[in-house]
Amino acid sequence: MSEKLLEIKNLSVEYETEIATIYAVNGLDLELNYGETLGLVGETGAGKTSTALSVMQLLPEGIGFVTDGSITLDGVDMLEASEEKLRSMRGATASMIFQDPMSALNPVMTVGAQIMEVLRIHHPEQSKAELEARVDEMMNLVGIPSNRKVEFPHQFSGGMKQRIVIAIALACEPKLILADEPTTALDVTIQAQMLGLINELQKRLGTAMVLITHDLGVVAQTCEKVIVMYAGEAVESGSAEDIFESSQRHPYTQGLFNAIPNLDVETDRLEAIEGAVADPTVKIEGCRFRERCKYATEACKKKQEMREVSPGHKIRCMRYEG
Repeated sequence: MSEKLLEIKNLSVEYETEIATIYAVNGLDLELNYGETLGLVGETGAGKTSTALSVMQLLPEGIGFVTDGSITLDGVDMLEASEEKLRSMRGATASMIFQDPMSALNPVMTVGAQIMEVLRIHHPEQSKAELEARVDEMMNLVGIPSNRKVEFPHQFSGGMKQRIVIAIALACEPKLILADEPTTALDVTIQAQMLGLINELQKRLGTAMVLITHDLGVVAQTCEKVIVMYAGEAVESGSAEDIFESSQRHPYTQGLFNAIPNLDVETDRLEAIEGAVADPTVKIEGCRFRERCKYATEACKKKQEMREVSPGHKIRCMRYEG
C-alpha cells in the first residue's frame, strides 16, 4: 500500500457568482502520508478552506467547481467517486472540523443525536446501547458531561459548540481530519486541551491531519509539514523546521513572521505587510505577491514555479532561481 493518504495535484477551484468568477485555488500540489500533520497557513482568502472543501467534495453546489487537477484520498479518486461512495467516506475515512460551529450544528437536533447520527450511518451493525455508550464516551472525551447530550446547541457556549463539532468529527476515528481553524472559538486553555486530544488520537490510531490556521505558534507545536498559501497559490512548502528555522523564505512568509510580536525587542508598532491582497476575481500570470513585495522586479511578471532551495523545501520566488 502507498504511504500517501492524500495526494492533490494541480488543483484549481473557482466560484461562479452573478458578479464575477472568483479564482480561489490555483494549481495547488499537496501530499500527506498516513499519520502526518500538515499545516495550511495564510491570511483570509488564501484558498485554505476551499482546498479542504474540495477534498470532501462539499463545495457550494452550483457555485463552487474544481476546474482542474486531481484529488486522491486513501486510493479513491474523489472527483470521480459516486455520491454514495463519498457519503460512505465522509466521517469514516475523512472528517472535517468546520470553522463556525454555529452553522455546522443543526439547531433542532440535540447534540447527542448529532453525534449518534454519524455513528449510526457508519456502524449500522451496532446496537442502540452500544451507540449511546459511544456518544457518552465522545462527550466526555471533549470535556462535556454526557448527561448534557439531550440538550440543544443553543444551550451551549461557543467554545462548547466547537467541542461538540470536534466530537462529531472524531466519533468514527477517521484516517484524515481536516481541521478548519478548530480552536478559533476556544480560549487558550481549552485550545491546548483540544489540540492535545487530536494529537493523542493521531498517535493512537495513526490519524493524519490537515490543520488550517492563522496561528503560526499552533503550527510550530503541531505540524510536521507546512504549506504557506497566498491568493490561492502555495508560495512555500516544506517541513516545519524548513519554514521556521531556515533563513531562506518567501517574502510573504517572512512578512508573516515579521508581524509576530517579539518579547525580547521593544517596539512601538508591529511590522505589517503593505498593500492589499491580490484581487481573486483577476487571473494573474506572474507572482501574485509582487504588488506588495519590496524585492519585485520585471521578472516577477512572468509565471513563477516552485523552486527547491534545499531538499524538500520549495519556494515560489524569482530570488531563488538557480
